[in-house]
Amino acid sequence: MPTPSGHTRVIAATKVIGTAVKDPSGQTLGHIKDVMLDKMSNQILFSVIGFGGFLNMGEKYHAVPWSALDYRPEDGSYVVALTEEQLRNAPADSIDALTSGDGEAIFNRVNDYYGKMPGAH
Repeated sequence: MPTPSGHTRVIAATKVIGTAVKDPSGQTLGHIKDVMLDKMSNQILFSVIGFGGFLNMGEKYHAVPWSALDYRPEDGSYVVALTEEQLRNAPADSIDALTSGDGEAIFNRVNDYYGKMPGAH
């Protein structure tokens, strides 16, 4: 079944991981490192995005609600309508901490942070 923009509603996680995340002006902010799936609700809890760093050194990992990412087909990237400061202050941790356990604590931190911001879902 297609989305309103005519794209399929389903995408393989392997196609999402590694995709660039940009700001609305088109500047690359980072890349999707992982997506966290809730096996009980069959929903994506959040995406894990790597920002900054070089060759994975100094990179910071942020949990961002999946709903905050809009796919831009013209260049195959996701756009997040957040400022650099909002992202810098967002929940961050090591990649292991964000992708281990049941994800509930991170999910709650993400919702608490992004739920207070205008325009975040």
